[in-house]
Amino acid sequence: MNREMELLSWIQDWFCSNCNGDWEHNQNFTIETLDNPGWSVFINLEETIMERKPFSRIYLERDENDWVYCTVENKVFKSACGPRNLIEVLSIFKQWCDSTTSSMNQFA
Repeated sequence: MNREMELLSWIQDWFCSNCNGDWEHNQNFTIETLDNPGWSVFINLEETIMERKPFSRIYLERDENDWVYCTVENKVFKSACGPRNLIEVLSIFKQWCDSTTSSMNQFA
């Protein structure tokens, strides 16, 4: 399986692992297009293991079509990116989740 398919599979698993009979009934994971062009991703972290984990804002602007912005505000992972940076944004989210899970497992 290639890297992109593994990432998509991980996102599906993360979503399913947070479905609790209530969480999934809201718009807790959205991917939308932007008109500049680009993508936005919003992931509600409330009632997930990530809701209180610190996140360092990311702002990368390589050129007008190659940019990434990620932050966490009010328990929501918020990102916007250029038209070919969606995989990068989802990878940032995965790396953050994996690093938090790894450090939590060290204390288990």
